[in-house]
Amino acid sequence: MRLGIGTYTFPWAIGVRGYPPENPMNAKDLLKKANALDVDVVQICDNLPLYKMDENELGNLSAMSNDLGISIEVGTVGIDTTNILNYLNIAMLLRARILRTTLHNYDYTPSIEQSIVAIGKVLPIFAESDVSIALENHERYKSRDLANLVNKIDSRYVGICLDTVNSLGALEGTEQVVKELARYTLSLHVKDFDIVRVDNKMGFTIVGRPVGEGRLDVKWLFDRLKTEGKDPNAILELWTPFSETIDKTIAMEDDWAKRSIRFLKEMQDEYGK
Repeated sequence: MRLGIGTYTFPWAIGVRGYPPENPMNAKDLLKKANALDVDVVQICDNLPLYKMDENELGNLSAMSNDLGISIEVGTVGIDTTNILNYLNIAMLLRARILRTTLHNYDYTPSIEQSIVAIGKVLPIFAESDVSIALENHERYKSRDLANLVNKIDSRYVGICLDTVNSLGALEGTEQVVKELARYTLSLHVKDFDIVRVDNKMGFTIVGRPVGEGRLDVKWLFDRLKTEGKDPNAILELWTPFSETIDKTIAMEDDWAKRSIRFLKEMQDEYGK
């Protein structure tokens, strides 16, 4: 299992709406960060939109990743035909074999049946290009519905980008999500969390944690994937909380990334690289 980081490892450094950093992290900065952390993969998603880069910039990014020995996965949101085919072209320019996306976009949540039709329109082009679509689980769909979609499409070029926390918004815990989706996993988001009672005891808050310091059982997760014969790239993602100022938050985010990768490398040593 190869370890990686992504744009959602460092969302504060890249820029969260309403909290602009003084010097936002760009795609080349992310590659440098991956090299410093000694990981093998970067996943560049919608919070650092690749469609804003021209072919020359993408070519330079591809050359840099090749020089560093770091693979790229690309990411967007939605399955709109124009957008997803545009991102397929971007994936080809970056020599990426995985396109992570979601069924929904910012304005539209298609049904499972509508999603099957939309993916079917572009699937032959993806298959011909040898690029896979990895659909990420989120709060808008139950994991069983995503599993049924992948089963109905029945192509090795369509699978799941399994996120360990997102489906809490659909009232599904990590065990349920892994049970339903592990067998279809093409890419993995390792995200740790805790559930804490608020001070007045009237409810709970879900908060992010560095990997290995929350409730996620990483060894169990890796074991389940291995049992299903899956060996996806494991991309670290973080829900780092805001901490007084944007500079302090970015520093915390960087510290959490280092602690998380250190822990994941210990796990990786148990399974082999």
